[in-house]
Amino acid sequence: MNDVQEATSPATSLSGPATCVSKVELRVSCKALLDRDTLNKSDPCVILMVQTQGQWTELDRTEVIKSNLHPVFAKVFSLDYYFEEVQKLRFEVYDIHGTHSIGTRDDDFLGGVECTLGQIVAQKRMVKPLLLKYGKYAGKSTITVHAEEISGNNGYVELFFCAKKLDDKDIFSKSDPFLEIYRINDDETEQLVHRTEVIKNNLNPVWEPFKVSLISLCSCDEDRKLKCLVWDYDSRGKHDFIGEFYATFREMQKISSGNKVSWDCVNPKYKLKKKNYKNSGVVILSDLKLHRVYSFLDYIMGGCQIHFTVAIDFTASNGDPRNSCSLHYINPYQPNEYLKALIAVGEICQDYDSDKRFSALGFGARIPPNYEVSHDFAINFNPDDDECEEIQGVVEAYQNCLPKIQLYGPTNVSPIISRIAKLAAGDGTIKDASRYHILLILTDGVVTDMADTREAIVRASYQPLSIIIVGVGNADFTDMQILDGDDGVLRSPKGEPVLRDIVQFVPFRDFKTASPAALAKCVLAEVPKQVVEYYSHKAISPMCPVRDLHTPTLSPVATTPTE
Repeated sequence: MNDVQEATSPATSLSGPATCVSKVELRVSCKALLDRDTLNKSDPCVILMVQTQGQWTELDRTEVIKSNLHPVFAKVFSLDYYFEEVQKLRFEVYDIHGTHSIGTRDDDFLGGVECTLGQIVAQKRMVKPLLLKYGKYAGKSTITVHAEEISGNNGYVELFFCAKKLDDKDIFSKSDPFLEIYRINDDETEQLVHRTEVIKNNLNPVWEPFKVSLISLCSCDEDRKLKCLVWDYDSRGKHDFIGEFYATFREMQKISSGNKVSWDCVNPKYKLKKKNYKNSGVVILSDLKLHRVYSFLDYIMGGCQIHFTVAIDFTASNGDPRNSCSLHYINPYQPNEYLKALIAVGEICQDYDSDKRFSALGFGARIPPNYEVSHDFAINFNPDDDECEEIQGVVEAYQNCLPKIQLYGPTNVSPIISRIAKLAAGDGTIKDASRYHILLILTDGVVTDMADTREAIVRASYQPLSIIIVGVGNADFTDMQILDGDDGVLRSPKGEPVLRDIVQFVPFRDFKTASPAALAKCVLAEVPKQVVEYYSHKAISPMCPVRDLHTPTLSPVATTPTE
């Protein structure tokens, strides 16, 4: 590693509960730092600390910038942002001596500041004075933290830069060049986007390719100006200016197979003084690879339909529906738990299905006309069309079904899972993101066919399908937790793991005192991620990509949804 940039990897994400997450990038700079060194200026580095359970721990750190009291750090901190949490952060600035370890001496500490991620996000650009121990101001030192939300519509670009015939700034050797790229903001301020590594003793450097998000590079504006500077590295921090050029992302995209994009690297002073001056070298973009990161909403807004199916447990353990103690008892004044769960989840899913028609199935009952036990029947008793009009149609079909069937058993759910998985698979020709399936299984006990259910779920994990299981009543649902892969990877009886975690199980009783919306929020929380994971694994883009840039073929990349 070189002295200009000793850390370029993104930070480990700040963890949190499985809720809707926004990604936030933080960039840091300082001004008027204290000068702790006798012969040279301080060599600053910023440590980002996060408080968890009252304890401060290091999350990540910037590179060390040599001999600089006004450092602009290239390191980008990446964090998950949760609106419902107070996320306490602390930025500490240290003068580093030699190694990258942090000294324990007080005179290595240049100042720190505490804040919350919410404060930074609300201000977008937060400037605060640095404080020494006991709240004393560190002179006129300040730290600036700039926040940007990385939206689900965002992608990232990988850039490959090199240069030819750069000016030689050194007497006894050749220049040691590095490249800086700044984004010009709407208010004409400049934001450092990336700083390359230093290539020693080379006038024709080939820098390592680097990746940067489009929102960071150009705020997703193809015509936004980018200021690019080439420097000759100096170990004392007094880098020699070689030249500069201005570019846009639109210009960069003119690159095509076999062709390269280049810019004259110009030193304005030389241009004014030297009559025949052309440039101080040429900077070349030799390759550009753009990857689109699709979000859940990209697929939904691209036309993906969510097809909702409900499967209801009609086994005898529910109790006689005519008895008020039965889980299937129809109370004219209060919906039972089956109806509450069905309506809570169904009302959300119906917004994503244009025809508002939903499949409603039953299992574990003797059904007419022969009253044989069925583990997969349409509750409207129409085997050719098991769909009902809107959620209200499902409710009515359920209520009309109860007097016509005999509750029986056992609790076998694998036939319905296999059926819906086969429906989701289609005829094997569907290669677009047109339809995703959600199967809601409502049951009052542990499934009887556990081995077959595990096998069916493993098979289903390869299809565009998510399974939600809600346990109704007061049974012991401990064994059902095995189906929810949160605590480990679900495997078939033969040991084959699921391709994706597609099952979410919750007992309804956990939400008895909460609103139906709380149940829906819990059981549907993982669905957006599951949708993105499936289509990303299949390398399937949304049918109508949202806010596309004019770019080469885009590669879909999985991301935690931000919606």
